[in-house]
Amino acid sequence: MKVSAKAEYACLAVLALAQHGQESTPLRIREISELHGIPERYLVQILLQLKGAGLVSSTRGASGGYRLARSPESISVSEVLSAIDGPDLAPRDIPRANRRATQILGRLWERVREAERTVLDQTTIAALVAQTSPHEWTI
Repeated sequence: MKVSAKAEYACLAVLALAQHGQESTPLRIREISELHGIPERYLVQILLQLKGAGLVSSTRGASGGYRLARSPESISVSEVLSAIDGPDLAPRDIPRANRRATQILGRLWERVREAERTVLDQTTIAALVAQTSPHEWTI
């Protein structure tokens, strides 16, 4: 599986917005940029694509910025990747050769792609945020 740098930056931006919280003031581009080392001009393009996909919303003005448009529990990683790189719907070409080994490998690659899609569809932004937060254990 290949994830573009732009898609990875988008995931980082969405994680930053989720960690910041939906009820807080909007998060500024500069803050996300500094937090994750994403060039601001590039981040603007990414956030516009995420906004177009309905994943983030923006607020103008001096206290403006970005926040998630939906709860992090309802946003999957696959939605973020699709918003940036488009849907990954094209199945791998399975050669029409009569060689059994080629056909078997073709079916294996398709199973691997399906497993990837399942993991990305089932992994929410909230689940990733939970992994980044330190756990306080009380005994």
